Amino acid sequence: MRILASVLISSVILFAPPCAAQTILKSEPLMLAPYEVALVRDYSCGPGKVMKVTGAIRGLHRRKACVLLPGEQASLATATP
Repeated sequence: MRILASVLISSVILFAPPCAAQTILKSEPLMLAPYEVALVRDYSCGPGKVMKVTGAIRGLHRRKACVLLPGEQASLATATP
């Protein structure tokens, strides 16, 4: 029984979509750990897109890029103010 439970739990973890747990922030965080990713609702990106901000090591600038959201999240992101 324990083996069955551990197989079910590990399959849920392996096949869970990575974007499902990501929250979309309203403003860019002041501090980000190196290589940490934050999604920010930035209106400089087009509709259905968010800014992906990646933290950098000391002395380097953060990476910023506009990325598309999955269809379900894109409709929710554009519908809410």
